[in-house]
Amino acid sequence: MTSTKTFASQADLEEKQVTFEQLSEHAWAYTAEGDPNTGIVIGDDAVLVADTQATPVMAADVIRRIRTVTDKPIKYVVLTHYHAVRVLGASAYGASEVIASQDTYDLIVERGEADMASEIGRFPRLFRSVESVPGLTWPTMTFQGTMTLWLGKLEVKLMQLGRGHTKGDTVVWLPEDRTLLSGDLVEFGATPYAGDSYFEDWPSTLDAVAALKPSQLVPGRGVALKTPAEVADGLAGTRAFVCELYDAVKSAARSGKDLGATYRETYAKLAPKYGHWVIFDHCMPFDVTRAYDLATQYPDPRVWTAERDQAMWEALEG
Repeated sequence: MTSTKTFASQADLEEKQVTFEQLSEHAWAYTAEGDPNTGIVIGDDAVLVADTQATPVMAADVIRRIRTVTDKPIKYVVLTHYHAVRVLGASAYGASEVIASQDTYDLIVERGEADMASEIGRFPRLFRSVESVPGLTWPTMTFQGTMTLWLGKLEVKLMQLGRGHTKGDTVVWLPEDRTLLSGDLVEFGATPYAGDSYFEDWPSTLDAVAALKPSQLVPGRGVALKTPAEVADGLAGTRAFVCELYDAVKSAARSGKDLGATYRETYAKLAPKYGHWVIFDHCMPFDVTRAYDLATQYPDPRVWTAERDQAMWEALEG
């Protein structure tokens, strides 16, 4: 029997307004009303792009906007983490190097194919022209901890500050500009997706982001944060959501509630404060399921497959 239950994101078909704006001397932000963001660094002799959009056709719009401000070659693509919506557009850029943490590379090996299938199923609008995707995006270069690139005289630091959204999370830090590209470690007005997360580590990783004292920050979703106060607000909002969700799930699990009851209770607790955030209804089943796993028996995230996605969605949404 074929189910008719669909993800909340499958009803999200309205096109978003793109904003392309300069944040600091060398950093630009490509944002789209809560859709996945792309960060751009323009150095002396080359361009770096962090997070690529979901398909090469969608990446072409990023490239078009880059070309309105520079004709320097796009030499580097950085994957802040492994999720398909962030990485499958990489081939469009013709970059010399595709760089990721070794942990991200390992996640692509372990679950890249399953993630690609599940994400395409979850987000049809974000995978427009999915037929343009040549396959998984494989890094050509990996690092552990910290890696420094020099775009001429511009220092660009790629840093693993800790686990959070995934175990492979990487930020792009411009010390000279005090500008950070955070990937999905930080969101703004958008619900953190936590299906592959480490809830217990995420707050301390946000502390490490804050310790850099960024003046500007490109979050994974939401508008670019242009002042230290806005950055602090983005960090605080992300932290509050992550902590409040995990605390609610732990409390329910310890009282013996099953996943379905835990989901309903947690949703009711968080919806008044966060229900207006982008993709709240889509993310909550995945977030609560991962938090419940962590609170009960799975320290590491289980692989999401299209089949597991659908079974979970039907069980929790009814």
